[in-house]
Amino acid sequence: MRRDGADVGWSLVVPLKPLVRAKSRLSRAAGEEFRPRLALAFALDTVTAALACDDVRDVAVVTDDQLAGERLAALGARIVPDTPARGLNAALAHGASVVRARRPGAAVAALNADLPALRPAELELVLHSASLFPRAFLADAADIGTTLLTATSGVELEPAFGGASRARHLASGAREITGPEVPSVRRDVDTGEDLLAALALGVGPHTALQAPRPAAGAAAPEGSERPSPPQVRASGA
Repeated sequence: MRRDGADVGWSLVVPLKPLVRAKSRLSRAAGEEFRPRLALAFALDTVTAALACDDVRDVAVVTDDQLAGERLAALGARIVPDTPARGLNAALAHGASVVRARRPGAAVAALNADLPALRPAELELVLHSASLFPRAFLADAADIGTTLLTATSGVELEPAFGGASRARHLASGAREITGPEVPSVRRDVDTGEDLLAALALGVGPHTALQAPRPAAGAAAPEGSERPSPPQVRASGA
């Protein structure tokens, strides 16, 4: 990434609940035995793809889960304990402050941990567009939530994730990154239907090993084809 003539790599902050509590809405589709395994697989594939993105300098995972921490650290992520223990947005703000304590000029981005189809090239497109604005975000596939929120050097992240976070991030002054051809960065997974959509895009190896496969002959979700992504556009107030 280049901003003001200087090369700057993004530091990504990825929040992850303890696996016993993660992805509760997947219980019906995956069962209680496999739900924690899927949550870990999603995070492993998300972090693997993020670290493979040319514009990403490092990834900090905010989690108190020992198993997840060990597995993600083995991939090259830095593990940050969730010392605030006050929910998602407090964890993200804490992760960003830890990153900037070591690298004060860091451009930071909060990234969901449940993007098992994430493609490094698509993430790079989004981060390139986000670098043009002090704060920017990408809505999820439903256009209700948020999968990525960014803040360039010297700008506070101000996360407002959870529920209808797209509207809150817009209201906060963050610019919305738009462009339909980055589906892997928008496809978070909360439900069985979301998982089928991610599988149709093509998930990473960890999720592929854990995910229940769709029934033979099941129709792929509409719009799941994967053309080459063009330049991402930015819109919003």
